[in-house]
Amino acid sequence: MGRTKEVGIVGRYGARYGSSIRKKVKEILERRYSDHKCNFCGTVGRVYRISSGIWECKKCNTKWAGGAYEP
Repeated sequence: MGRTKEVGIVGRYGARYGSSIRKKVKEILERRYSDHKCNFCGTVGRVYRISSGIWECKKCNTKWAGGAYEP
């Protein structure tokens, strides 16, 4: 895992696809997997993406439509 220290989550792509594309993908993936706040109960960190644009809070079991990478 030491090889991904600088590049972070896009270290899985290695030297492929070019650095500028990997930087854009890194921003998107970090936003997608960061902790999100539930709009209904206010819980932070229990909101997960079910599919593109569909989000669910694991605490209050609420589903809603939001953005593709952020609720």
